[in-house]
Amino acid sequence: MSEPRFSLIVATLGRSAELGALLESVQAQGRGDVEVIVVDQNPDDRLVPLLATCLDRLAATHLRTKRPHANAARNLGLARARGDIVAFPDDDCTLPPGVLDRVDRAFREDASLAVLTGPAASPTGGLGSGRWRLDGGRTDLRTVWTSVIEFNLWLRRDVAGAVGGFDERLGPGTRFGSAEGNDLVARAVRQGFHARYDPDLRVIHPDKRRTEIAAERARAYGAGFGVVLRRHAPPGVILSFLVRPLGGLLLALARLDRLGARYFAATLLGRIEGLLARQGV
Repeated sequence: MSEPRFSLIVATLGRSAELGALLESVQAQGRGDVEVIVVDQNPDDRLVPLLATCLDRLAATHLRTKRPHANAARNLGLARARGDIVAFPDDDCTLPPGVLDRVDRAFREDASLAVLTGPAASPTGGLGSGRWRLDGGRTDLRTVWTSVIEFNLWLRRDVAGAVGGFDERLGPGTRFGSAEGNDLVARAVRQGFHARYDPDLRVIHPDKRRTEIAAERARAYGAGFGVVLRRHAPPGVILSFLVRPLGGLLLALARLDRLGARYFAATLLGRIEGLLARQGV
């Protein structure tokens, strides 16, 4: 294969069948200009048989790292990427038919476009986890909070390098477990790069709202979001993202919704924790 158009960098840990489904969805895009870089954080060889079956169908590179850290793995893959456009699909998401064609067309039609994002899609239909803008268009420091999820983030490789990749103090594997994508896009916007959100550009991901795992992760995810809010958000935006979980908590308590109350309380505490975290983070 000549130089690829796309480099899809997949940081993976603990999943095999889900990764196989993602790779099948990449192959089903019907493009021959895609490389997949799998950054394997597993302590064993569970992915070796799976990836061996892909080599005759996909241009796949298998990298190993002993560090269980999503953003370190993404940055490791980014350093090896050759494609004009890079993306970071989760190991448990899938690409709907035509996604790569849609992204390719957007970048070819607008030479100024540096970053393209879209929302999460639920496997059962409709939008998935997160609060999403309904309107498309340019992304700025007021809208980046409802326009970005890491597994549906596409950017020119030279832009990813210019902004320094993902901040390894954030994300899964750290105390501040989320919002690394928002941070990356906000840094790009601050440097003058053109970022755009397309509400119809969707990547399918398990919808974990209203689940125990969401409640368990809420404080760490809230803390990451709080750190990134402090870095980049106007004061009014920060206030709105404190009011929302407080309102959700009060409503859940009124409904005797224990799971919801746990989730919103942890989210609120986490966001406050992130906002007050030391400035070095």
